[in-house]
Amino acid sequence: MSGRALGLIWDSEDNPLWRAAGLVLRPLHLGLAFPSILYVAAMTVFLFRPPDLFSFYADRVAFGILVFLVALRTMALGDKIPFFAGLSLPMLGLTALAVFRALREPFDAQTWSIVASKFIVPFTLFHIAVLVFRGASQRKHFELFVILALAYLVFIAIAFLADAHSLIFPRFILDESLGFHPDRARGPFLQAVANGVSLNILGILVIVLSRERKTVVWLLWLALPLAVLATMTRAVWIAFAVSTIVLGFRLIKRRLLAACILLVVAAGVGSLAISFSGHALKTALLDRTGERGPVEARLAVYDAGWAMFRERPFTGWAAGGMYAELARRMEGYHLRIFYVHNTYLALLVEFGVPGFALYGVLFFNLFRLAWRSPPGEPGSVASLRKVWPILLSVYLFNAFFVDMTYQFVIGLVFTVAGMLCTSEESVA
Repeated sequence: MSGRALGLIWDSEDNPLWRAAGLVLRPLHLGLAFPSILYVAAMTVFLFRPPDLFSFYADRVAFGILVFLVALRTMALGDKIPFFAGLSLPMLGLTALAVFRALREPFDAQTWSIVASKFIVPFTLFHIAVLVFRGASQRKHFELFVILALAYLVFIAIAFLADAHSLIFPRFILDESLGFHPDRARGPFLQAVANGVSLNILGILVIVLSRERKTVVWLLWLALPLAVLATMTRAVWIAFAVSTIVLGFRLIKRRLLAACILLVVAAGVGSLAISFSGHALKTALLDRTGERGPVEARLAVYDAGWAMFRERPFTGWAAGGMYAELARRMEGYHLRIFYVHNTYLALLVEFGVPGFALYGVLFFNLFRLAWRSPPGEPGSVASLRKVWPILLSVYLFNAFFVDMTYQFVIGLVFTVAGMLCTSEESVA
């Protein structure tokens, strides 16, 4: 057969080699052409990160694919890697401290998973979000993701409240041997505070991002107080009530303000109605509002953690020995797992004053994003900038009551930060 004939066969569209190559390269093409869809797909995996060992690394695989394809796209387009000194440097410092601390100890998968969730993944997502969410279509993809994520979390929280456990998916949410708070609406996070923070933050984002789906937004917000109530967590209730009222004032729309106040009042009236009813939920609510046992245990953990910080105020405790030492100092409390249950105290115990200082600088500069409003900024981003301090305050308030190790929650906050920085970069 001549070389020309071989060339014709090779060039033919019916060539099985070409078809096979096309099938292999199609996901690569889609990932390069639609990075925002790839981004929200990775966030979806973070939301549903299963605790079983079979798919324990699913989120790491999704994260690796996202980083690889965005890096490839950045090189192909000749884009610069984004860098914002006030945010990138403290995040890099915290990541370096966490990695160095983990390297001093023998390899432990759980330790490195926490390091990734708290520092490596948010640091990377922030810079990727700057590269990805530069246009209106990309922000639409994020808006749709926010609506679907909030609808899902609201649905399963209300299903838990109504004892409709057959409607809850994935089923591991109902497994009492996994995570914390099996008696509350804890969502796929397996922790009620993390679920409540996500509901609150997603509710804020839906209000400011969804301008064309008002009916869906109002339906979600009508159901949101019940979903927040189902978390049975006092800190979540307080944060939601205060942030909802402040949100109404901040957006300066009388109808929205009235609706926000009505929602909070409706939630309060609903709680009172339930508490005076004969429903089993009455007992649960009264138990949660008057419960002292968890508060006393939490204060004891705070005392033990503060004592550990005072012993090593600048070097912190090694990753391997920190929790064992905390458990030793909590003698008399029969808890399954000992955690500090406070993000700020955890930083002091783990990294000492240097780590806490870097965290303070980072969030001070995150708040400053609300003060920068470049001319010609898209309306959706401008609205997002208005509510940014409220969103951050919700996160920081709840961080007093849990160590924020939940990469979906942290990733959501730093994704929004990246979108705000994208606006600044594009205008500049």
